[in-house]
Amino acid sequence: MTSRDVILGRIRAALGDAPRPDVDEAYDQLPRPYLQAHHDPGHHDIVALFAERAADYRAVVERLPDYEVPATIARILRERAHGQTRKPHPPHEPRQSQESSFAIPDGFPPEWIPAEITVVRDDPPLSATALDRLAGVVTGCAVAIAETGTIVLDHGPAQGRRALTLVPDFHLVIVRAGQIAADLPDAFARLDPGRPQTLISGPSATSDIELIRVEGVHGPRTLHVLIAG
Repeated sequence: MTSRDVILGRIRAALGDAPRPDVDEAYDQLPRPYLQAHHDPGHHDIVALFAERAADYRAVVERLPDYEVPATIARILRERAHGQTRKPHPPHEPRQSQESSFAIPDGFPPEWIPAEITVVRDDPPLSATALDRLAGVVTGCAVAIAETGTIVLDHGPAQGRRALTLVPDFHLVIVRAGQIAADLPDAFARLDPGRPQTLISGPSATSDIELIRVEGVHGPRTLHVLIAG
């Protein structure tokens, strides 16, 4: 039997009403030596790999122990609030006090929230204008992917709704080391497929036909990642 006969036989079986046990058995017996993972956590430092890949996407990445997280968040937000990394303010518009405030969603660890930082809650939901005036947003994540340097939000506790992380110009995200999956199959196995998911690989960026890179068009201009643990 030629390969052509085999292929046409399978097509006829798929289109016809009569079952073809021989075709099903042949399909089941096909060898499938698929590579399950490119980076086995037993042989790779997937936390270091995630940090490297996220930095490749121009995210600012810091790796630190849990006990340093509150002080580091306070330092970063203090610098941001003081305008060291804030986008230029239009001279003809009055400065809003909200521009030194940060949105922090429900479920974010309260011990990680600096006392000296002005926090804005997204309840009731802030308007797009109010979100745009914020100095930034601070969230956790659902999963991170080492192979691609990607952060995944499923908008559960400590993550907030999608607009909360797309409109402000600055996003600080805290990733626990245990949340880092080796690759996409590992990551999606940890996620609930019934929840909305936002995948973030570096700050928002796009290029025109001349390959001129522009950041901050459809998301934060600056993505700062803290890897805790």
